[in-house]
Amino acid sequence: MPELPDVVVYVDALTRHLVGRRLERLTLHSPFVLRTVDPPIDRVDAQTVGGVRRIGKRIVFEFPDQLFLVIHLMIAGRLRWREPGKKSGMGPKLMLASFLFEHGTLFFTEASSQKRASLMLVRGEAALHALDPGGVEPLDATPEQFHEALTRESHTLKRTLTDPHLFSGIGNAYSDEILHAARLSPLKLSRNLTDEEFGRLYDATRTTLQWWVERLRAEVGEGFPDKVTAFRDGMAVHGRFKLPCPVCGTPVQRITRGQTPSSRFKGADPGECNYCARCQTGGKLLADRSLSRLLKSDWPRSIDEL
Repeated sequence: MPELPDVVVYVDALTRHLVGRRLERLTLHSPFVLRTVDPPIDRVDAQTVGGVRRIGKRIVFEFPDQLFLVIHLMIAGRLRWREPGKKSGMGPKLMLASFLFEHGTLFFTEASSQKRASLMLVRGEAALHALDPGGVEPLDATPEQFHEALTRESHTLKRTLTDPHLFSGIGNAYSDEILHAARLSPLKLSRNLTDEEFGRLYDATRTTLQWWVERLRAEVGEGFPDKVTAFRDGMAVHGRFKLPCPVCGTPVQRITRGQTPSSRFKGADPGECNYCARCQTGGKLLADRSLSRLLKSDWPRSIDEL
């Protein structure tokens, strides 16, 4: 799922390409993508895009008369900009909607049969605010605001960071990277951090997200992001199971979502939790629910045993 750094770069590109431009026509290619009926979706036809902003992982287009078109990409949704005459590069079954402008077309696609991505058209700031889960912005939060969100509930750090009601825009991928940078176990409880550990987590969250925002901005330049993925070269642990940790060289470990108690990962994106046992858990292997039950006493307790 595109997370804060990816969505920020999308917003940058959409602002460059579309703000001040007239949307000639919005065409829906899937009956599932539109999740609102009032105002009618054709109200944005022939209207000028006044701005683009981010709410969590959602992208918001601003139109006159306080109309807001809200795109939620979910896991497999993507946006693709093509100049006049160029195709989207995706088959018709993957097409959700197309936004026709005089100088090109924005295609909204989803490479999944589950149809989770969505479009919503709402009127007024109050209606738009109602779509915001309310998590604090991690790059703007003061240490006090960050601490309040972190300790509002007692959950694992993995679950806490990926809960959109607590933190805005962080998902499965960047939570792995943040926790590795902070040298903290994903299963450590959010209320059990020492002051020193909290400081590491606060700094790692801001540094990791900002570093990836700047890296992705540099990669896209003045163009449009076409390679949005949760697995990127340069990540320390996410998607790197069995590959060496860039800090200590120990093979990266993982817990897949289906193999952990659901209470630990409620609110997290589908996928897996990746971590370095040497850097984050003092050498301890976190129990893989199904494998540890199967192996019982043979289940290795530490990275050295493994």
